[in-house]
Amino acid sequence: MTKHKNKQKWLDEHFNDEYVKKAQQMGLRSRAVFKLEEIDKKDRLLRPGQIVVDLGAAPGGWSEYAIKKITGDGRVIALDLLDIVPIDGVDFIKGDFSDDEVFERLQNLIGHQTVDIVMSDIAPNMSGSKAIDQPKSMYLAELALDFAKNSLNSRGSFLIKLFQGEGFDQYLQEAKKVFSTVLIRKPKASRARSREVYLLAKGLKL
Repeated sequence: MTKHKNKQKWLDEHFNDEYVKKAQQMGLRSRAVFKLEEIDKKDRLLRPGQIVVDLGAAPGGWSEYAIKKITGDGRVIALDLLDIVPIDGVDFIKGDFSDDEVFERLQNLIGHQTVDIVMSDIAPNMSGSKAIDQPKSMYLAELALDFAKNSLNSRGSFLIKLFQGEGFDQYLQEAKKVFSTVLIRKPKASRARSREVYLLAKGLKL
């Protein structure tokens, strides 16, 4: 199949997707909101007063969902390479999470507080080649895990999108060394044929 046909097939599938249509009807930023919502309802992730860091936040669907759930003293800090339309109550940093200067800006915003939830829907710019994309994806995932390990409080949670493939099993084992509970979730809004899953980890091992 040619590259053009592949792209057209993806576009057709995307715009016929029930969750894409539902997101458009509800005025949501993306279908990814339904993935977070399902995990949140199942695992009781987001609660009032929490401090949440959203990595790979654009277009802002997860942050928009989170800020509504953590009302009151809660706080959401979002980060992405791409701009997002501002969200009331959400602090946004534009930049590359792997860049030291951007990471320092994130740390400064957090200050001396510990974080309740680190969630990451981050993904590299995809080339279409698994040999290139998977290592890039796992590298960003490793950075996110390291950040979570050093930023979360002892009862904190870490939620991250992963793609099954090279490095996935090793990452899972590493997460189990760091957290007391590690679960794999495949939300209904995640396409069945996709290698995408979500790792949810709770309770830092001190």
